[in-house]
Amino acid sequence: MHAKKLTISIKTSSLKFIGEYLKVHGFKTRSQVIEKAIALLREQELESDSREAAEENEPLSELPVAEHLKEKD
Repeated sequence: MHAKKLTISIKTSSLKFIGEYLKVHGFKTRSQVIEKAIALLREQELESDSREAAEENEPLSELPVAEHLKEKD
């Protein structure tokens, strides 16, 4: 893994949270906590995109289906 150094400004309350999270969850560095947060944001975006795509395709499920293709009880 190749890492680049980044300087950011962050609220004191967020920095305290990162420090507490680090201790409670066994991370070694604040960078690891921030990487975890970014991974969760990526995951959230992918889930949101998937939901939106499913919603866009939803009308397809409402198209009439030939009787012989419908499931029989």
